[in-house]
Amino acid sequence: MTKYSQQKIVPFTPQQLYALVADVGKYPKFLPWCVGARVRSHVNNLMIADLTIGFGPFRESFTSRVTLLPGSGDGPCAIRVEYENGPFKYLHNRWDFAPHGQGCLVDFFVDFEFRNIILQKAIGAVFTEAVHRMVNAFLKRAEAVYGEGA
Repeated sequence: MTKYSQQKIVPFTPQQLYALVADVGKYPKFLPWCVGARVRSHVNNLMIADLTIGFGPFRESFTSRVTLLPGSGDGPCAIRVEYENGPFKYLHNRWDFAPHGQGCLVDFFVDFEFRNIILQKAIGAVFTEAVHRMVNAFLKRAEAVYGEGA
């Protein structure tokens, strides 16, 4: 089992960050180790998406059920990700975006375990740094798309 959580205050609106994280098809353009993304279906607030991750000699694809919780107006919004199919025993991921005086409070959480013990040990050695880079990649993408802040 591998878990990571991070809270961060950033100078963007909850809606701006929500839109970036919800735009799964663009992940390969900016997200480290994401070498492929495909949205299989998107009906109302439910999306089924395939991601392919690659690091070192490993390349794995998996399917997730993404629940989009857009909130209303300038209020909080969230995204929930649950594993459907692929190399994991399980994967749970959540993003919460809440208004804050300085922009947005981002609350990120991921918990997963690979079926393959070798893969689990390989990612376990670099997991915290890898997830930290991924969260920062979303923030850099926000700067590129929206400028230096909301």
